[in-house]
Amino acid sequence: MAEATELLDAGERLGAQALRALQLERLRATLRRVYENVPFYRKSFDKAGVRPEDCRTLADLARFPFTTKADLRANYPYGLFAVPRERVRRVHASSGTTGVPTVVGYTEGDLSMWADMVARSIRAAGGRPGDMVHVAYGYGLFTGGLGAHYGAERLGCTVVPASGGMTARQVRLIQDLKPRIIMVTPSYMLTLLDEFERQGVDPRGTSLQLGIFGAEPWTERMRQEIEERFAIDAVDIYGLSEVIGPGVAQECVETKDGLHVFEDHFFPEVVDPVTGEVLPEGERGELVFTSLTKEAMPVIRYRTRDLTRLLPGTARVFRRLEKVTGRCDDMVILRGVNLFPTQIEEIVLRTPGVAPHFQLRLTREGRLDALTVRAEARPDATPEAREAAGRSIAAAVKEGIGVSVGVEIVDPESLERSVGKIRRIVDLRSR
Repeated sequence: MAEATELLDAGERLGAQALRALQLERLRATLRRVYENVPFYRKSFDKAGVRPEDCRTLADLARFPFTTKADLRANYPYGLFAVPRERVRRVHASSGTTGVPTVVGYTEGDLSMWADMVARSIRAAGGRPGDMVHVAYGYGLFTGGLGAHYGAERLGCTVVPASGGMTARQVRLIQDLKPRIIMVTPSYMLTLLDEFERQGVDPRGTSLQLGIFGAEPWTERMRQEIEERFAIDAVDIYGLSEVIGPGVAQECVETKDGLHVFEDHFFPEVVDPVTGEVLPEGERGELVFTSLTKEAMPVIRYRTRDLTRLLPGTARVFRRLEKVTGRCDDMVILRGVNLFPTQIEEIVLRTPGVAPHFQLRLTREGRLDALTVRAEARPDATPEAREAAGRSIAAAVKEGIGVSVGVEIVDPESLERSVGKIRRIVDLRSR
């Protein structure tokens, strides 16, 4: 059942026909703006033989070329800005651990729209003005912390800007300040869970009632784990810095059936990852976004590498993304079999004796690739339980995915922890 109309903003109250008309108007304006102001897009459109006026319907967007992360890196730092640098009020950037970082810019108008979208997200998740929100996303160049912070304030919430790290102190803050909502990566929420239990504090007895989790793929089984062990509602938020940050799409607490894309500001497509062909609604492929209202750095058909499918709206008029549980670049091809970390996560989470912390290690044995699943034992697991868990995981992977893997059950808290996105795959083959 949809949320009461009086709690929705103007964009959420649009009918389907009015929404499509608004999208087309904003899309055509954005295409004109980037063609006139961004040399990269002018050259890209000209090479593809299209001009902004060729977009007469929403379907015509498929004629325009994609934008990739490599394009952002090639134009580092300000080459994709559509406004003079002096109009930019903030920049965010990726870590740059795999090469040149990607830089994104925001005008004053962009920052206001972003805060509106995160406020809309928190409200859809069940948050209300006056709620206290514990923000444990990292602050800084990463968009998570500041995006959540300003969105919560825009909604009228009280914000605890905890950021990431100092896990023991976070547990103390949650106990003392009594927030109703936490915004954090799901993997770090599990790290907080471990710390609650290490301190002898019942995580089900805290003030927390709602968790808004994003910045990495997570499964329905992880949702069940968090909800049962914390006694909260756990909902998904989606975003990426290249588009704006968190607040591109949000799961509604009343349905928990996928993320409604805020289509009045971000136009989604799903394409075949290999051919780039636009897929019909309901077919799974790679998610592509075009920003409709971004001023400083609009992106046209940006390939996210996230795998999902588009579904009709339920709690909102906006279409839904099926929960993103994998990325094109996270896929491991092991002896001809396609494997995603989230498939292993499902198996680890249902295996007795192991904690929900694991890592995949790729090595090369002779001419063949090999994969080892390293999973942490629960503190109370006996040696016999560890051995049984290892056998169970190996058998489940073989039966469910169709490939043989090694399994190591390691000591509790011995795998690398992350305050942001967890590093699931360690590729040692080049060594």
